[in-house]
Amino acid sequence: MEAIAVQNLTKYYGDVKAVDGISFEVHEGEIFGLIGPNGAGKTTTLRILSTIIRKNAGDVKIFGYELGKDDEKIRTIISYLPEEAGAYKTLTGFGYLQFMAGFYASDKKEFDEILERGISIASLGDRIKDKVSTYSKGMTRKLLLARALMHLPKLAILDEPTSGLDVINSIEVRNIIKDFVKNGITVLLSSHNMLEVEYLSDRVALIDKGKILDIGSPKQLKEKYNASNLEEVFMEVVK
Repeated sequence: MEAIAVQNLTKYYGDVKAVDGISFEVHEGEIFGLIGPNGAGKTTTLRILSTIIRKNAGDVKIFGYELGKDDEKIRTIISYLPEEAGAYKTLTGFGYLQFMAGFYASDKKEFDEILERGISIASLGDRIKDKVSTYSKGMTRKLLLARALMHLPKLAILDEPTSGLDVINSIEVRNIIKDFVKNGITVLLSSHNMLEVEYLSDRVALIDKGKILDIGSPKQLKEKYNASNLEEVFMEVVK
């Protein structure tokens, strides 16, 4: 079974076609990157797949569940991390993860397991006891990533997961994502940072102006366009 199967997905904002009949599949257990410039349609696509906004046309299945029909079931198996997500600043990092674990756990044992996993992912040391209002952007992002992954969703949808982070924090976040795929999680992420996605992703889709231009592994795409990296691939595709 494919984790995600998208056929002719279309979304309008007024007269603007933000997503223009795109089709792609994400295999179970892979990291799939949706890459392109700002305004390409990446975030809109992720919000549709996360059941936050409605599509205008097309068919989408997530682990066999039909988007628009099985949305409640889809929400139980996915997590979504928006680019501009925030945590409750008046809580400590521990308190925030404790609060979120309560939504995912069905009993005390599962609660403790989820919370312990979240603390491990966030990797904030003693700062986990401090209020979120005192955290740097990198610390907050790691806390939010912990929230998105700690209950081991079948599918994690991550919008610009390292947006605005410095090199060290970006590397830490990338390594967290790669490590958790080993637990069977499938990841769909978006980014305008093509070099980062090249490092992270098993396969990528190049998107611009709401249309997918090509799909393949970074290696396949670089060979196809005789390019040394995905930025050069993208420039060749949009010529």
